[in-house]
Amino acid sequence: MEVARLRVLREFADRGSVTATAAALHCTPSAVSQQLRALQDEVGVPLTEPAGRGLRLTDAGRSLVNRADEVLAAIERAEAELDTYRSAPRGRVRLAIFPSAALMLLPGLLKRIDECEGLEVDVRDIDMTPPEVPALVADFDIVVAHRDEHAEPFSSSRLEVDHLLREPLDVALPPGHRLASRRKVELTELAGERWIGVDVGFPVDDVLRSLAVRTGVRPRVVQRINDFRITEALVAAGHGIALLPRYTIDTARGRRLLRRPLAGIRAARHIEAVLRAGASSRPAVAAVLAVLHAEVASATAART
Repeated sequence: MEVARLRVLREFADRGSVTATAAALHCTPSAVSQQLRALQDEVGVPLTEPAGRGLRLTDAGRSLVNRADEVLAAIERAEAELDTYRSAPRGRVRLAIFPSAALMLLPGLLKRIDECEGLEVDVRDIDMTPPEVPALVADFDIVVAHRDEHAEPFSSSRLEVDHLLREPLDVALPPGHRLASRRKVELTELAGERWIGVDVGFPVDDVLRSLAVRTGVRPRVVQRINDFRITEALVAAGHGIALLPRYTIDTARGRRLLRRPLAGIRAARHIEAVLRAGASSRPAVAAVLAVLHAEVASATAART
């Protein structure tokens, strides 16, 4: 089997259509179809079948995709081993990161990358929900994603997950709030408050909903804002309270916002680097992961 055809099959599995695969590979849909047919002729069993106006993988196709991942990962490991004979990790790494993590990590991360000769990072900030992460892995070498700690982890034989940090979620209150003197706040004490949340499906909203299930207290969400800097401004102006990540909230030493942990409840999000299986064997990717861990340690220590 030709490696190039296995790559086409993997791209088709990741993207779900011939048209999307062609766009990703910068070729025509007919070329993709020809490669899939040629691979099917090579193996002697149907790999795709009609599904509406498009195609989908057969059981044999899905099985071969898993083996293709192993083959391509082995090739990447071989290339990585050759790279170790060169002076240092080099090349361009494509990184997707959700906005609040970018706010916390990206300035320091890029400064560290600038000190690594020959290493470059192309960054995209993407407001992603957990279900969107596996598809993003098809376009990026590293996807920095977040999820509610009570949610199912990113798990797949085709994904590699590198845990970066657990970030607690605290209640943000305006100065002068009736609970400002408390060291911790009970969720039941916030039953009558106006909440500023995020769009449904994002981890902070998942936490609010899971808290409601566990406590019986349903937060009254009056606004849904995904940009935490806007949320901070609204809380500071007295338009409501919010659940915000501990290391990214800008309290300005208590003059603008107050940060209070929730009492008796574990509320947090996990921030993780998600990659294709075998991708971390590439020296440039491994170097960026190491820099990510170093910046996480620095950023969290400065905000603790």
